Amino acid sequence: MPFSPFRLKNLSLKNRIVRSATYEKRADVDGFATDYLASLYKDLAKGGSGLIISGCALVHISGRILPQMICIHNDHYTDRLKKITEAVHRYPAKIFIQLVHGGRQCHPEMLGGEAPLAPSAVHDPSTGITPNEMTNEQIWEIIESFVYAARRAIEAGFDGIQLHGAHGYLISSFISPHTNRRDDYWGGDEVRRFHFLEEVYKSIRNEIGEEYPIAIKMNSSDFVNGGLEINESARIARQLQILGFDAIEVSGGMYEAGHKTSQTGISTPDQEAYFRQAAAEFKKELFIPVILAGGIRSFSVMQDIIKKGYSDLVSLSRPLIREPNLPNKMMEGKQKADCISCNGCMRFKKLDIVRCTQIEH
Repeated sequence: MPFSPFRLKNLSLKNRIVRSATYEKRADVDGFATDYLASLYKDLAKGGSGLIISGCALVHISGRILPQMICIHNDHYTDRLKKITEAVHRYPAKIFIQLVHGGRQCHPEMLGGEAPLAPSAVHDPSTGITPNEMTNEQIWEIIESFVYAARRAIEAGFDGIQLHGAHGYLISSFISPHTNRRDDYWGGDEVRRFHFLEEVYKSIRNEIGEEYPIAIKMNSSDFVNGGLEINESARIARQLQILGFDAIEVSGGMYEAGHKTSQTGISTPDQEAYFRQAAAEFKKELFIPVILAGGIRSFSVMQDIIKKGYSDLVSLSRPLIREPNLPNKMMEGKQKADCISCNGCMRFKKLDIVRCTQIEH
């Protein structure tokens, strides 16, 4: 069943395995796509993933999270991004770009010493940083930057767009009652906290038209006191469907929550797919596709997730860092990924590129 074809809006996916957005640290120092980065995407497409979601792509310089991340905040980046889409489209795979603004979780060293932006000036104990509360003018500027980035993505040949609305980044922080404590159009209750994402979506859709799929990655729970919880996130998911989103990838956590997003020590099937119950709650509310991320390692678990209706597709990140051809291996009979969930690949500052530290290089 993971290898059965699937229809996502107007796209025919060859299977239900998604490469979840993964930071690669393979763009150049200015954020341009490199041949090295394009080669990675070629390996992922050749390796059997039906849908590939790019590493997070920067929509505005005030939202830079990490060095050598993909950039799309200027027209100059478009031609080089075509290296990625052309590499993927040599194979029967599709690719979305993930658009992101880091919000309060950006570090000042990535912003020329400036404090990061957020809906509210809520201190982040994980970074020790208190962000600046955004003005109305800044909010509209960032919305516009998402729109321009989406247009560039389509010009570069991406098959669709995923908004990063999870993990405490800017969109996520507008949704969350923990990080959005405004009392204006952009916050104050659940309806107003939804406005930023609503305006981003409507503006992008108006720019790129109805043909292209727009998906979102969002938190089922923030896993912090006073944050987003599953009952509210399921209601938000229903509103996203009404608004017109074409798919939702279910995740959870933010920097303050620790390793809730990328849990370690996954060794048995019952430890895998740790957001599956949250995805099931989303499925109760939705008829658009649900994509489940989070610790999926075994082919039997993938089958179980889809067969029992927890989600329509499954997404992998860390296993595909180690084995970009894992889907093909599973099609040939491999039962479990080699990834041991040690999170060595996430020690970004110490690594030259994002790679599996269990393999000698």
